[in-house]
Amino acid sequence: MNEKEMRQIVERFSRKSEPAEGEIKVTQVPDYKTVHIEQLDGIGRSILLSEYVVDGMTYWAGFSPYSATVFVSRASRT
Repeated sequence: MNEKEMRQIVERFSRKSEPAEGEIKVTQVPDYKTVHIEQLDGIGRSILLSEYVVDGMTYWAGFSPYSATVFVSRASRT
């Protein structure tokens, strides 16, 4: 997943736009998280989240190739 694709996913998430069928799954994690531990088949993998600013709001987001999921955390309040 490249930077441009991640930015588009975070923008859609921030604007509460639903992903199209067949697209990458997006999961919200608790606010202010910069690392998420994904549990798959009893194994934990850390997903490092990068900072994205959309419409003045800050989000942290990271992609897991194992589950084809983008994890998003809000880093600022509305």
